[in-house]
Amino acid sequence: MKKLLYLMFLIILFSSLTLSQSKKELKVWSKYDFVAGEKIIFEDDLAFEQNGEFPSKWDLLYGNAEIAKFGDDNVIAFQLNQTKITPLMSIEEYLPEVFTIEFDIYFYGKYIEGYYVQLKNQKEMSIRTDRVAMGNSFGDTDQNTSGTGWHHIAISFNKRALKVYYDQTRVLNVPNIKERPTSFSISALSQGVGNGEPAIIKNIRIAEGGVELYDKLMTDGKIVTTGIRFNVNESTIKPESMGVINKIAKLMNENSDLNLRIEGHTDSDGDEAFNQKLSEERAASVMNALIDLGIDATRFETKGFGESNPVDENSTPEGKANNRRVEFIK
Repeated sequence: MKKLLYLMFLIILFSSLTLSQSKKELKVWSKYDFVAGEKIIFEDDLAFEQNGEFPSKWDLLYGNAEIAKFGDDNVIAFQLNQTKITPLMSIEEYLPEVFTIEFDIYFYGKYIEGYYVQLKNQKEMSIRTDRVAMGNSFGDTDQNTSGTGWHHIAISFNKRALKVYYDQTRVLNVPNIKERPTSFSISALSQGVGNGEPAIIKNIRIAEGGVELYDKLMTDGKIVTTGIRFNVNESTIKPESMGVINKIAKLMNENSDLNLRIEGHTDSDGDEAFNQKLSEERAASVMNALIDLGIDATRFETKGFGESNPVDENSTPEGKANNRRVEFIK
């Protein structure tokens, strides 16, 4: 039987301050180039999970994990020092040829802490604050990735090319992976478990696809993205959204005659009138982010559609996530 190899991400850090959610933080992400896949195939925001129960969209490989409350958020807490979980999917090999994986991790800054992602069929890879390694490939981070608090991890795979991002920094770029990953799991190591501070993760998402934005715009006349994220029930843009926004700004800088209508869309949760207003405000926030990047305001118009134009069902987390989108119309 063919031996299975795995891709392992190890992220270890010590104390430093994190930036606040602000325009200043979005500016820090101004060179971020990660773009999430187009179609969401797994989404777990843990919104309706019960505290103390095992997360319903996951399978336990070993150890012990449960839903916990951390601040205002539900999180997956790894309650044993070594615990591994994997998404509960209908098929064993669910990762497509082109995919992205995203999730948030937390560091207390008090212990030796590590999070691991294992991509089936790949060599071992470790990420530290000073060095990135995968097999015989090594690379230094271009800035210190350490810091207490929440951090965003993003992974993209395109047929054979693998990229990994820690917050706004691309920490790994492997151009030729010989065998396609087909599934993944997450494990964690934290010395704080005994002190009531287990390793925790949240906002896990897997998406399929992507096509170059310019090609999409020329072929379909529009770009549809779920990669622009906002705070819940707000129009505040999350910093990890800057990958898409930066690409749109670059596209407009390279095509001076290109004008865009920015459309906001929501899922059907909540009041219809509230969703309509929210979609309008989110479209305006995206426009303002692009203006801050130097694009002239006269090249935009904005429109909100609320929940009125769904592209997927609103009965599943994945469907709702696909409906929460921003469209750029030529």
